[in-house]
Amino acid sequence: MQQLLISVLSDLNNTSADITASAVISPDGLPIATLLPNHLNADRVGAMSATLLALGNRSVHELACGELDQVMVKGKNGYILLSQAGENAVLALIAKESGKLGLILLDAKRAAKHIAEIL
Repeated sequence: MQQLLISVLSDLNNTSADITASAVISPDGLPIATLLPNHLNADRVGAMSATLLALGNRSVHELACGELDQVMVKGKNGYILLSQAGENAVLALIAKESGKLGLILLDAKRAAKHIAEIL
């Protein structure tokens, strides 16, 4: 299963040069599969993703926005994007600020769907 997930992440990273890192994370923040640069720690990425996911879930429920689909954080140098990948996982990715956000969101949604099917 992990090899299948790594394959999905590899395809995602190779689809767009603007995606610099990706990971499949459990809702508790545990890394399931990752393709991260050496300077990023998988456990830290997982923990931060879980924190963002929890805040996103709480926000959409308290503000009556339905079920959480994606969380996006924009910094000066790029984006952090979390996409639900079924009930048991989240796709986390990091993309360059110069990237075409619409295409990145579309690629992330496709990858998240594939991850959900695997899990």
